[in-house]
Amino acid sequence: MVQFIFSPPFIRLAIFFSVAGLLGFGYYLEFIKGLEPCPLCITQRFFLLVSGLLGLLAAIHKPAQTGTWIYAGVGTLTAIAGGFFSGRQLYLQSLPADQVPACGPSLEFILETFPLSEAISILLRGDGNCAEVAWTFMGLSIPGWTLVVFVGFAIGWILQALVPANSHQA
Repeated sequence: MVQFIFSPPFIRLAIFFSVAGLLGFGYYLEFIKGLEPCPLCITQRFFLLVSGLLGLLAAIHKPAQTGTWIYAGVGTLTAIAGGFFSGRQLYLQSLPADQVPACGPSLEFILETFPLSEAISILLRGDGNCAEVAWTFMGLSIPGWTLVVFVGFAIGWILQALVPANSHQA
């Protein structure tokens, strides 16, 4: 059983289904509970989506050892990037009220008005909307939980790459 849980196909599908559940919960919070996502939230959703699609693609592709290392490298980098944005939002949430950046325009306005490079720069910085803690569970805000998830994904990608090549048949 333990060998199955640490098998690359299981880990890849676990990442995919975790992302599906997390994005579903995010859309529930947005459309049912009325929590409007900030630019950093949208950026984290993007990296979650990429992580999930990468997990699904790797599960379908069933790569040999070299391909497994490539998926693991890209997956780990994606998780690190997503974790960076989660950490940035946690930092903004930890600032005293007088040090929080001003709230900015909506994501749609940013993408329609600014060149792509400047829009990305704005999204990376975050704004006052990103400093608001709108929901918590067990003392962690949404970006806190998202950071935990990205760390878990990075560990998962590394683990699936470390499984010996002869055990990839599942």
